Amino acid sequence: MNQTAEKSAHIIVVSNEKGGTGKSTICMHLAIKLLQEGFSVATIDLDGRQGTLTKYIENRKHFRLSRGIYLPTPEHFCYVPESNPMLYESSQKNLDQCIRNCRQKFDAIIIDTPGTKNYLFDAAHKYADTLITPISDSMIDLSVMADIDYTNDKVKGPGPYAEFIWDIKKYLASQGKPYLNWIVVGNKFSNFNSRNKNQVFAYLDKLSKLYGFRFLPGLKDRVIYKELFLEGLTVLDMSHEKLKLKMSMSHLAAKREIKNLAEFICPDE
Repeated sequence: MNQTAEKSAHIIVVSNEKGGTGKSTICMHLAIKLLQEGFSVATIDLDGRQGTLTKYIENRKHFRLSRGIYLPTPEHFCYVPESNPMLYESSQKNLDQCIRNCRQKFDAIIIDTPGTKNYLFDAAHKYADTLITPISDSMIDLSVMADIDYTNDKVKGPGPYAEFIWDIKKYLASQGKPYLNWIVVGNKFSNFNSRNKNQVFAYLDKLSKLYGFRFLPGLKDRVIYKELFLEGLTVLDMSHEKLKLKMSMSHLAAKREIKNLAEFICPDE
């Protein structure tokens, strides 16, 4: 990701056609990591009803104000999906204008999508330069990626989300954007080396070659992520000189996982 005099933000969409995969945690940690690296960052929450990312950032602003300390915080925007289909078009135009404005002002835009498909979910993917799909070590999560015959160890075809991304790739190609940097990240996965986890990861490695994504084992399921959310903090804030927080081995490992993810997005830089 390059910083230039004339900005054209790199857009990172964090998405999965399933809730509870830890999208907001990834969005927040990536945003803070990029801010700490000196990039300007905007975040957009397209799941305004649930508003997990929005609440995370509100918690951070409140904590920063109550402690009187500086913590890098992204510029944030939140959209609540319209329930009336007649308002979809105007809502989408508002989002489009927001992204156009942010492209000129920021180095990166990170978009947190809803856990279920709607018109904003669909629209977000059409802006993506990088798509990050978090997935847990669960056969249920894997089913959105592929239809698998586990008895015969055979991939029968793409799952609904992989099929959707294929359509997105075709759309982007028609707009003169032939490459989508699609990354599938193992997230909230068990600390134990279970047979189930190994099987899921083996299939994801196989699917990466079939459907054109890169796979990163990613983030483990750590209690610290839930604890830090309440104060709007990330594992990257733990070494802040004015916070004086004790870094455990778990914190250090989590910090390393976030660093690996950020580097995985731009492997050649």
